[in-house]
Amino acid sequence: MQMRRLGRQGPQVSAVGLGCMGISQSYGEPNRDSGLATIQRALELGVTFFDTADAYAWGENEKVVGEALRPSRDRVFVATKCGFVPGPPGERMQIDGSPAHIQEACDASLRRLGVTTIDLYYLHRVDRRVPIEDSVRAMAGLVDQGKVRYLGLSEVGPVTLRRAHAVHPITAVQSEYSLWTRDPEGGVLAACRELGVGFVPFSPLGRGFLTGSVRTLDGLPAGDFRRGIPRFEAANLQRNLKLADQLRALGKEKGCTAAQLALAWLLAQGDDVVPIPGTKRPRYVEENVAAVDLPLSRAEVERLGSLFTPDTVAGARYSPSSQALVDRSP
Repeated sequence: MQMRRLGRQGPQVSAVGLGCMGISQSYGEPNRDSGLATIQRALELGVTFFDTADAYAWGENEKVVGEALRPSRDRVFVATKCGFVPGPPGERMQIDGSPAHIQEACDASLRRLGVTTIDLYYLHRVDRRVPIEDSVRAMAGLVDQGKVRYLGLSEVGPVTLRRAHAVHPITAVQSEYSLWTRDPEGGVLAACRELGVGFVPFSPLGRGFLTGSVRTLDGLPAGDFRRGIPRFEAANLQRNLKLADQLRALGKEKGCTAAQLALAWLLAQGDDVVPIPGTKRPRYVEENVAAVDLPLSRAEVERLGSLFTPDTVAGARYSPSSQALVDRSP
């Protein structure tokens, strides 16, 4: 497994990590046993970077991740998040970035993960009621207490990142980034590079769309997250499938899968980019990890980038209510 440094002053982690959310929620039916097997296979393949959050399945995901990684604790890098406060099933999550909540959430995550220190602790979303400086000071306090090693932010804009970084070094920013979600190229990626902050793309396979496996929503459970995303609505999905078909054809030319081609394109965006594709199936971990060794020429990278543009992708990446939670500081 190739390794990459997470931020200018951060640790070395595997070039591809594992997003663990889908093991417990959002995509299809949760499958704990398959999830445990998936994490084990990732470990066997050299993956060292594992991502979860306290909001995933009301903390159950952290328990699964903690159980799976406990025997390998000395050779893995565990990231989790705070700030989302889940309500009852079906109700909208709230955001709490207050110092008191951050302290309480960290202690609860430590218990669920079964660790004494969290390697990377993200603020899941910015709480507009709390100055980002106050939230980051509270997180920095966790570093001082030995409960957290590095700090991160999720779905933030450049201004917020700079304000946060002035309080305490931010090691990584996590945001959705893939061939069909190019939003970070609008400013936050450049700000990360200016400050020496690593960039961690989540949903690097477009929530399964770029793999070519999602051609209809028929058969997906009623609560599947994709049912509420505009890009998966019927008319938009039909337009977007043309892009997926072209990606699959290019992968066939290259002798790889569409998923591997999409991940290789992301990896080619810079050594500071560490994607965390999510899955709960061991065979997909094997497929994703193989993308690390897939070489792309400059011409191939440019060809892929020109295929997926804001003009060719139909539909927004989030529903209006979810998009409202994303920091849009310029």
